[in-house]
Amino acid sequence: MLREDKNIVKEPDLSYGGLYSYADYLEWNLDETLELIKGKVFKKTAAPNRLHQRLSLHIASEFYQFLKGKTCKVYEAPFDVRLPHKSLRNEDIHTVVQPDICVICDPEKLDVAGCLGAPDLVVEILSPGNNQKELQIKYALYEESGVKEYWIVYPVEQSLIIHLLVNDKYKPSRPFTVGDVVGSSCVEGFQMNLSELFQE
Repeated sequence: MLREDKNIVKEPDLSYGGLYSYADYLEWNLDETLELIKGKVFKKTAAPNRLHQRLSLHIASEFYQFLKGKTCKVYEAPFDVRLPHKSLRNEDIHTVVQPDICVICDPEKLDVAGCLGAPDLVVEILSPGNNQKELQIKYALYEESGVKEYWIVYPVEQSLIIHLLVNDKYKPSRPFTVGDVVGSSCVEGFQMNLSELFQE
């Protein structure tokens, strides 16, 4: 259910027992990054570390260079992805996430606020403190929202697992690592050399 009071909330109350909406989210004026998952607030535990940022920049750059002149577009956090359940009204949207990287191939999903609907491909890079959210909560969220391809990058292990949506369920690849070249089913022709990604 939506919040019963009509007062504008300038910051989220983590003890609030109801559901926040995207309309609430738009009213918050905070320096920290928040995500809203099924009406509940999730705070980023800390700024991404240097390795996380380097990997994110490398992956986003690879997609950006490949997608020049193509319909699909790549975006890097902070970038709001709204995942509506029934209605497209701000008051009825209870999930707003900021994937590390996402690729959207349907221009109709893009607006001035970000992306409205499931991206075709999402990349999340694990960081200390956020593994549970990425591996459990977001995994289930992206699966049920119809994200066709979900990449999880493990920086310490220098590995990557690609989850493909098959019959509404994710099917994981084997772990890819240094020496492998990975491609994408959503972005035809794209390839990325993991030896270059993980080199320090």
